[in-house]
Amino acid sequence: MVKKDDIDQHNTHKSRISKFFLIRMMWIFLGSLFVALGTIGVFVPGLPTTVFLIIAAACYIRSSQKLYNWLISNKTFGPLIKDYREGKGMPKKAKVLALSMITIFAGSSSIFLIDNPPIQILVGILGIIGFWYVGFRVPTNKSA
Repeated sequence: MVKKDDIDQHNTHKSRISKFFLIRMMWIFLGSLFVALGTIGVFVPGLPTTVFLIIAAACYIRSSQKLYNWLISNKTFGPLIKDYREGKGMPKKAKVLALSMITIFAGSSSIFLIDNPPIQILVGILGIIGFWYVGFRVPTNKSA
């Protein structure tokens, strides 16, 4: 007998491809752009990686099952993307690391590195929004 959770999990990873060619190309372009930004984020401190890859997965699932499968098969980020898409959230360790990095980089940038007050305020507000979202809106995966 098939469980409802198994059906939901299977549907979560099944593409909902647009019928229109140009729309599919737009989603592929955007997904590839977010993969590039996520890749840059691996090397640039403060630039998120997993968030961009989750957005890329959302783009790819609307355009190409093959690209989506390629992304979630990544040995490093694939499990994180799959868990997020399945509603399991982030592992506690990753959440603590993300919140720490947001605090360190947004805080130090807005206080020490930026001399322009409006930009300091903007970076501070964006850091607070990011901290709030990761801390309170993204569920913590207890099993990881």
